[in-house]
Amino acid sequence: MRRARLTLAGFAAAVVVTAGCTLPAFAPRTEGEAAAPGTTPSWHDCPEVPNELVGRGAPGMRYECARIAVPRNRGTATGATAGPGAGERFEIALIRARSNKQHDRIGSLVINPGGPGASGVDTAVYLSFGPAFGGLPAKVTDRFDIVGFDPRGVSRSSPVKCISDADLDASFGYDPDPESQASFDEFVALNRRIGQSCGHRYGNQLPLYATEQAARDMDAVRAAVGDEKLTYLGYSYGTLLGATYAQLYPQRVRALVLDGAVDPQQKLIAGSESQAKGFERAFDNFNRWCAANAGRCPIAPDARGAVTSAIDKARVSPVRGTGGREATSGWVFYAVISSLYTESGWQELARAIDRLQGGDPTDVFKLADAYAGREDDGTYSNLFDANLAVNCADETEKPTRERIRQLQSQWREKYPLFGPALAVGMLGCVEWPGQRDPYPTGKAVGAPPVVVVGTTGDPATPYEQTAALASMLGVGRVLTWEGEGHTAYPQTACISAAVDAYLISLTVPREGLRCPAR
Repeated sequence: MRRARLTLAGFAAAVVVTAGCTLPAFAPRTEGEAAAPGTTPSWHDCPEVPNELVGRGAPGMRYECARIAVPRNRGTATGATAGPGAGERFEIALIRARSNKQHDRIGSLVINPGGPGASGVDTAVYLSFGPAFGGLPAKVTDRFDIVGFDPRGVSRSSPVKCISDADLDASFGYDPDPESQASFDEFVALNRRIGQSCGHRYGNQLPLYATEQAARDMDAVRAAVGDEKLTYLGYSYGTLLGATYAQLYPQRVRALVLDGAVDPQQKLIAGSESQAKGFERAFDNFNRWCAANAGRCPIAPDARGAVTSAIDKARVSPVRGTGGREATSGWVFYAVISSLYTESGWQELARAIDRLQGGDPTDVFKLADAYAGREDDGTYSNLFDANLAVNCADETEKPTRERIRQLQSQWREKYPLFGPALAVGMLGCVEWPGQRDPYPTGKAVGAPPVVVVGTTGDPATPYEQTAALASMLGVGRVLTWEGEGHTAYPQTACISAAVDAYLISLTVPREGLRCPAR
C-alpha cells in the first residue's frame, strides 16, 4: 500500500469537475502514429478526450494530442544496446491544451498528477477548466500550453496490465488488519499470485517501468514540445519524477513546482510508517471537525468510534449492496482512505458511514471505487497495475514476512486505524518478482531554485517530507500551506500567487512563506 496504494488519488481528485474527492474516470486510449525518438511529433485535434472525461472541452481551449516513441531501456542516452527491452520502444501519449487568449507565450507547462499510475493526459484536461473548477489560473493558461503525458506503462502509454479484476477485488476487499496467522498467510498468497501474474507477462522487462526511466522520458517530452528547458508541475509521486529529472538534467530545468513532496531517501519501511502517521493525523483532524460540526456530520461526536465500529462489523457481517456485493472491512477502509484526500471528502465519509449503519453501502462503494479505479461493471483501469510495477521497480528494501508481521503489531498500537494496513501493504513489493532499478537521491547540482510545496494536513505525503526533499535537492525552497488534504496548488489565493509568480516570472517565494488554510 505505502506510496503504492495511498498516493495515487493525487491532485486529480481535487480538480475533477464532478464531485469532491473521487478519481476521474479514465478516457479510452487514442490511437496515433508514433514518432521516432528525437523527431517532432505530429499533433492532431482531439476534442474526444475532454468529451469522454467531462462531456465537453473547456471554453476557449483547443486540445491536441500526439504520441512519441522512447527507448524501453534507457541504459544510455539513446537507449540500451543490450539487456531487457534493448532496441524496443514505448509509446508516450501527450495532450496539449492551448487557450485562444494566449499571449506572450513562455512555453509549455508539463503536468504529472502522481500515483504512480495516474494519467497526466486526464489531469491536463481538468486543469484546463480554470479556477471555477479547481483548475489553473488564467494568468498561467494565458502564458503556457498545458501539456499532460501518461508515463510509460500508464493509461494510454503502452499500459501495464497484469492483475485480474478478481484479484484486485480481493485485494481491496481484504481485511486491512489480518490478525490471525491464517488470514495473514492468505494475504501473502494473494500478493504472491499477483506478482507471479505480472512476472509471467512481463518477465525481465519489469524494471523498465522504474522512475528513473520515466524521468528520462520527460526529457523527450520537453524536446517534443520544443522547449529548451523544462517548466514542470508535479503532484505527489510527480514530485519524485521532477526531483529525479532535476538530478539527471539540472541544466535543462527552467522551473519545477513539486507539490505534495515524496522524500526520495525514505525506504519502504520508513515511507510506510510515515504514511501511517500522516493518515492517522488527518483522521484526527476529521474527527475534531466532526465533533465541532455535528449538523454536517451524522456520526458525531465520535467519528473515530463510528468508523472503527463500521470496519469491525464489516469483518463479521458485511452489508450487502446491489447485486449482492459485500461491503467488507477492506472496502470500508478504502472509503475512509479516499475521503481523506480532500477536506470536502470529510462530509462524504460521515454520510457514507451513517448510511452504512442504516444498511445502505452505496456511498461506501462510491468512495472506495473512486479510489480504486473500479467501474460499475467490476472492471478496473490499469491504475494499480502501473502503480505496483513502478513502486516495486524503484524499491530496494525487502523486509521479511516475519518483519512485516512484527510491524503490523507494533503499528497497530501507534497508528490503530492505518498502521496495520500500511504494514501488510508492503507485501506487494516483497512478493514482486522483478529486479530493482532505484532512482538517484542526491543534489541537483547546477539546477535553478525548485519550489517544494507542502500541506500541513496532507495524509498521503506528510508535511515532514517537504523539507526533506528540498534539502536533498540542495536548491529547494519550501512553500507551506496550513491546510488539509493532499496537495495545495491552486487552492488558495496565497498559494496561487506564489506559484504563479514563480512559473511566470521565476520569482522564488520568500524563505519560510506560510499560507493560511483560507
